[in-house]
Amino acid sequence: MTPPTDDTSARQHPGEPSPVPGRGGNRTSRPGDAEAAEVDRQIGELLNRSTSELRLSWRRLHRTGPPQGLSRDLLIRALVHQLQERAAGGANPALRLRLQTLTGEFQKRSASFGPGIVPKTGTTLVRQWRGHAHTVLVQEDGFEYEGQHYRSLSVIAERISGAHWSGPRFFGLIKRTVASVAAEARQ
Repeated sequence: MTPPTDDTSARQHPGEPSPVPGRGGNRTSRPGDAEAAEVDRQIGELLNRSTSELRLSWRRLHRTGPPQGLSRDLLIRALVHQLQERAAGGANPALRLRLQTLTGEFQKRSASFGPGIVPKTGTTLVRQWRGHAHTVLVQEDGFEYEGQHYRSLSVIAERISGAHWSGPRFFGLIKRTVASVAAEARQ
């Protein structure tokens, strides 16, 4: 490994162009400079708008009002993100397809937990708890435990243990972190 140099000439000072070729420091000198300048102009306009005007922009963009209590700063940040995303062409097709797939799976199952941990319909989950095996059947619209239908594994886990648990964690659908394993070993 080479020792660090103490050559201050390699450092970029504020307001000066970058010493790296192709990075002139001037945002409007890149390809698509007119588009970048337009986005910069729109961002500048957002900063000068009133909160009610920002809420109206949010409403136009999302076809609903902003969340209750969202600060002016967060409104601006969200709107800036949308402007930049549109200028860059938005999410790539693979990400869009993945999001549409997850949305469809979530809507079909109407489960109350993340789509990354949804077991297939017909799967049987078994959990040993205090010497008794508890069996849960995964159904298309929820779960069956002891002949009753539930929409949430967490409700079943609480019924079994008498304490609030993450249902997916209780039934081993979420991997435990190294820290949680170490904490349990100390007990």
